[in-house]
Amino acid sequence: MVQDADRLDSLGAIGIARCLLVGGRLDRPLCDADDPFCERRSPDDALYTLDHFYTKLLKLPATMQTAAGRAEAERRAGLMQEYLDALRAEILL
Repeated sequence: MVQDADRLDSLGAIGIARCLLVGGRLDRPLCDADDPFCERRSPDDALYTLDHFYTKLLKLPATMQTAAGRAEAERRAGLMQEYLDALRAEILL
């Protein structure tokens, strides 16, 4: 389905690049310095770029219309989660 294809474009390595590019273009800070990964607050992607992962991007696999689209979305969302985990490790050093 076209909807699945459109959503897949928001996920994975390309999705990470797009999210960071848009956040920078909007002059939005990368994250909340006190809670970068939304562990003690509700995510607000109007304020912080990383919050968009939590408000929308990581939820996309559940919205896919086809089994193949869902499987690919889950794979790509997994890559995004790996990125967030690696970023967490570097930030919290």
